[in-house]
Amino acid sequence: MQGSSRASLASAEERLETLLGTPDVDRTAIADGLFAVAALLDQNVTLRRALTDPSQEGEAKAGLANRLLEGKLPGEVVDLVAGLARSRWSQARDLADALEQLAVTSLMAAAESAGRLDRVEDELFRFGRVVNADPQLRAALADRRASVERRSRLLEQLLADKVAPETLRLVRQAVLAARGLNLESALEHYGQLAARLREQLVAHVIVALPLEQAHRDRLTAALRRMYGRAVHLNVDVDPDVLGGIRVEVGDEVLDGTVSRRLDEARRRLAG
Repeated sequence: MQGSSRASLASAEERLETLLGTPDVDRTAIADGLFAVAALLDQNVTLRRALTDPSQEGEAKAGLANRLLEGKLPGEVVDLVAGLARSRWSQARDLADALEQLAVTSLMAAAESAGRLDRVEDELFRFGRVVNADPQLRAALADRRASVERRSRLLEQLLADKVAPETLRLVRQAVLAARGLNLESALEHYGQLAARLREQLVAHVIVALPLEQAHRDRLTAALRRMYGRAVHLNVDVDPDVLGGIRVEVGDEVLDGTVSRRLDEARRRLAG
């Protein structure tokens, strides 16, 4: 997002943060409502344009949102959508993108309140890796010719009773309504939103052998000291690195693997 859309989303995130901090608020219901409105706008171009028309007064657009949604969704969701309609958007589709992002944040907040946020982050990362390693599964989940019901059943068979309810809901969203992102990219984006909820960095760690918990704890502590922020580890095991460890934090790469040192040695010999 750019320009006015980015500012509008930032304002909406502040309002959502206040709402999610309210005692006894149903965070999952808020997420479901926001996902529903995002889907409605995806399906209805005329409505999407009406709610983002820069030539219309903000209150008129908010009134339209209220008339459409009142009594059908929780009042908190209706108020959030009305506030979004009052705002200005650089592109009409940015409103639906914002709704989805707010919905994901709400669902992550529900997971956090239930003590499941770490689990959800790990499960999203793992499922993304499973899909990336299985072309047939990726093709089956991405097949737009298959009905929503068929792909939903496939997800239920793969994940039901095996992952947190928030994980299953987010994977369903990524598969059935990814909004321009492929599955792996959507899951990665959701993981980034989870990390941001706790102001964490996400470190992608590549090692030759699984890390024992003590090693994970030491690495987490070292990265926390290095970056001055909490860090969540996503660990991949890749025998090709031979030994050592590679850590990616955003665009920064800390590569201490044996394979990298061998590559450097080969380059020096070739030179």
